[in-house]
Amino acid sequence: MALLITDPKLKSWVDVPEGSDFPIQNLPFGIFRYQDQDPRVCTAIGEYVADLFILSEHGFFDDLDLAKGIFQEATLNAFIGQGKEKTRAVRQRLADILDDDLEEWDASELRSFFLIKQTEVTMLLPLAIGDYTDFYSSKEHATNVGSLFRDPERALLPNWKHLPVGYHGRSSSIIVSGDPVFRPNGQFLEDGHVAPIFGPSRRLDFELETAFVVGKNSKLGQAVSTEEAEDYIFGMVLFNDWSARDIQKWEYQPLGPFLGKSFASTISPWVVTMEALSSFVCSGPVQEPAVLPHLAFRGEKSYDIQLEAILETTDGQRIVLCQTNHKYLYWTMVQQLAHQTSNGCAIHIGDLYASGTISGPGQQALGSMLELTQNGQQPLVLPDGTARTFLEDGDTIILRGMCQDKGLRIGFGEARATIHSNAVKA
Repeated sequence: MALLITDPKLKSWVDVPEGSDFPIQNLPFGIFRYQDQDPRVCTAIGEYVADLFILSEHGFFDDLDLAKGIFQEATLNAFIGQGKEKTRAVRQRLADILDDDLEEWDASELRSFFLIKQTEVTMLLPLAIGDYTDFYSSKEHATNVGSLFRDPERALLPNWKHLPVGYHGRSSSIIVSGDPVFRPNGQFLEDGHVAPIFGPSRRLDFELETAFVVGKNSKLGQAVSTEEAEDYIFGMVLFNDWSARDIQKWEYQPLGPFLGKSFASTISPWVVTMEALSSFVCSGPVQEPAVLPHLAFRGEKSYDIQLEAILETTDGQRIVLCQTNHKYLYWTMVQQLAHQTSNGCAIHIGDLYASGTISGPGQQALGSMLELTQNGQQPLVLPDGTARTFLEDGDTIILRGMCQDKGLRIGFGEARATIHSNAVKA
């Protein structure tokens, strides 16, 4: 094939609607279930999923020396573990198969046997996530939060511009788009009280984030440099790090987030590869003061990914809560991974690293209800005149993300979840 996968001139014989997140230049990876079949590996093209197991059974990948049964796995871990050389070769072969300028295969015969409408399948959690780290990498977000809870003159703590602040979260409560979120119980203080109560959170919030997936193991005691880090980053997903602000406020000192964060985090089902995002690399914020040598990097390491969060209410109201961009993050992914491993911490295939809330300049770019409502002091007014300070049962939050430039659009799909009343008695 003469054209590179990233070339916007490349077209598919599959109908890809205008504005689709999934043109032939994307080809993300996911796990799906169709009818009563076992989970399988797939990619997305337009409004379809392409069943990679069926393609492999018909010999389309025979010359790529892939592990037997690699597309019958219930997660992407084993496939990712084949290494970037092979996963890139699979994407290239898929592009060859789906290319409008088919030379080797008959599109009319191909169409019926490996493409399934996305509306007819169930997308599953794409990864077996062994470890999950959440960072705090947006300067705007950290400044906004610090100003709400401390003197605005000292909103950023002394360490913030010297290292990517993060904490280890619970991988057991990471769920895929469409799974319900149950309002968590926990301890919190009522206004004016000095003793806590226990019950369902009254200040449930979303956090608009992205996350990257580790695609290569390191050894205990091995540090991964910023120059090496990109070899270890396979792809990205959207990430909603649901937060119970009242529980979090009471419990986080002195050790940080615990029950206020560990009840649910929603990710999008499609892992968009770094190769698909390569056309959207850009410069990030200037880092001052200069970082220490283990966090220094050369070149552009940020990504121009447009992000938005949408609220849908039970009575059908729908409003865009915020619009921001991944490029606003102060700390880059290569710095995050380099810092995580700088003490010799081992990382493994499928580990997930979230960005922290991505806020940007201006009111419209605030990535959480905490910021949008100034901790509940300035309610958001919905189209029918009702107000929100934090999220209510029945509310649905939808995260979307996409890159677009010069006729090329690469999207992530959705990370969607609806809040349900607490399932556990307080």
